[in-house]
Amino acid sequence: MPESFARWGQRLALLARVRYKRAVRREHPNVFLVVALSALVGCAGARVSRPTSAIDAYVSALEASDFARAYALMSSSYKRDHSREDFIRMMKENPAEVRESIARLRAGRRETEVTARLVYGELRDELHLIHEESAWRITDDPLSFYRQDTPALALRSFLRALSLKRYDVVLRFIPDEYRKHMTAEEVRVEFEGERKEENATMLRLLMANLESPIEQQGDTARMPFSDRYEVKFKRENGEWKIEDLY
Repeated sequence: MPESFARWGQRLALLARVRYKRAVRREHPNVFLVVALSALVGCAGARVSRPTSAIDAYVSALEASDFARAYALMSSSYKRDHSREDFIRMMKENPAEVRESIARLRAGRRETEVTARLVYGELRDELHLIHEESAWRITDDPLSFYRQDTPALALRSFLRALSLKRYDVVLRFIPDEYRKHMTAEEVRVEFEGERKEENATMLRLLMANLESPIEQQGDTARMPFSDRYEVKFKRENGEWKIEDLY
């Protein structure tokens, strides 16, 4: 085993020694749907029967310079990041942009795409749906079990492969410079050998922090978690891999 990958394994072991207390999620169900409109999500303060009704109400509020009413139509997630006062101030300070937005929203043919996101399971996996032909349809490939499109997907897939003991698949998430020296059997020994319990603790710690923010810059990314630890990602040939854990 090359020294660089040995360090990677040692860091797994170090992380595994952290005393872990499993997070209990009592306030949220295991599965929920989040429905998002591609242009604007209508919500508090206004009753709308169709997605375009929210847009029409928003435009009418802008035309009347009633920015408080426009803000009431924004989603709860938007409101968490933007205060009512800041919203109104920005609207007042940018009248030309507001007029241009009104014109674009009023002009031409408008198409609304209604989508949903299903978040499920211990790994907080996601499945996306679209409403078409009066029915909900699944847009993701449900047979793509080990996606590496994004750092977040790669981490979930990595943990899934380990939990299913698919050590041949785990190799996909190791950067090429390390992987060429490794075998599925060596990975199995790493996770089922002497440090089995330590590594199991490490996996639980990671799973408890799956929703930690990931900072991406080009072909690298990092996910700080649990106050002092970090997952480092690297993109190779369009696929994200786990470069380091420490």
